[in-house]
Amino acid sequence: RDLADVFCSTEEGVKGKRAVKWNLVDEAIPNSKFDETVAARAVEFAQASTKQDVAKGITLGPLNKTISEDGSLHYSLVEVSVERDARRATLTLNGPVTDPPADMSDFLSQGDQAYMLRLARELDDAILHLRLNEPELGLLVFRAQGDPGAVVAHEAVLMAEPDHWLANEVLKYWKRVLKRVDVTSRSMVALVEHGSCFAGVLAELLFAVDRTYMMEDEFEGDNRPVATVTLTAANFGLYPMGNDLSRLETRFYGTPEAVAGAQEHVGEALEAEDADDLGLVTMILDDIDWEDEIRIFMEERASFSPDAMTGMEANLRFVGPETMETRIFGRLTAWQNWIFNRPNAVGEVGALQRYGTGVRGDFDMERV
Repeated sequence: RDLADVFCSTEEGVKGKRAVKWNLVDEAIPNSKFDETVAARAVEFAQASTKQDVAKGITLGPLNKTISEDGSLHYSLVEVSVERDARRATLTLNGPVTDPPADMSDFLSQGDQAYMLRLARELDDAILHLRLNEPELGLLVFRAQGDPGAVVAHEAVLMAEPDHWLANEVLKYWKRVLKRVDVTSRSMVALVEHGSCFAGVLAELLFAVDRTYMMEDEFEGDNRPVATVTLTAANFGLYPMGNDLSRLETRFYGTPEAVAGAQEHVGEALEAEDADDLGLVTMILDDIDWEDEIRIFMEERASFSPDAMTGMEANLRFVGPETMETRIFGRLTAWQNWIFNRPNAVGEVGALQRYGTGVRGDFDMERV
């Protein structure tokens, strides 16, 4: 920290040899040898790579996407319905309706239409669209409908050959998409309903969002298969968060026995009571309470200061080791300083100005 103190308060910065000594750079190269050395290093890195040489990749074609007049999005596997008055968007992810590829060669032949790749691209696009174009939709609701066993089967093809170049790319793509969910400045909730397919990689969404509600037992008039959650080996480290922990390790931080307990149930379709006992969901609700509890939660969430929500959620989503990513996205003091300088807090009609008066703050509802 003493060298950091010098670096932070030295106007002219730190030059070559000292920068190397202080581990600020890997190498200082004279101008006369710069291009030659860079080219040599590139060859060294390429030769040291364990990735396979690929003669031909796959083409990522345009997404099958339409936008309705009300702002709702329609993809081949993802539906995003917009309820502007309620300031929320519901993302429904659909499970596969075709058999999984026989192996990675079969997956490769399907190209960008393979289920696991197509779903990742569509979810990624939907999250980015909502972030950039719908700043007042403060609550994102995640649903998943389909056969959980089919989701597990499609994921298993990638898991069986993780060193295959395309399997590696798709698994890393999912890692990035899930990280994008982690650092999205919106309130997020997942609804594990009857007929849902939160299994394997899709179960990661349950541990990424701020709350998860799950249907318990049968619901009158609902003939869909009973709600379940299915864990796979992928939920235990394949898709780490920005803190380099799995989402389950983050969820159960300080209680590793809970992670081990969950791992004992890999492959099981866990119904509500079992999922609740393992701590995998926030709350389980029966037919009598479901609609009212969900409605109250959503109305409440939409009424809070969006700045306060962003700060709270950013801090609660990351625990444990501090990494470069958590310094950027999850550091407590940075978010606090930002929140308490925003008009929603200190403006004429902000929460702090009206505190104790009995009058609610008048908030700018944009969540960015």
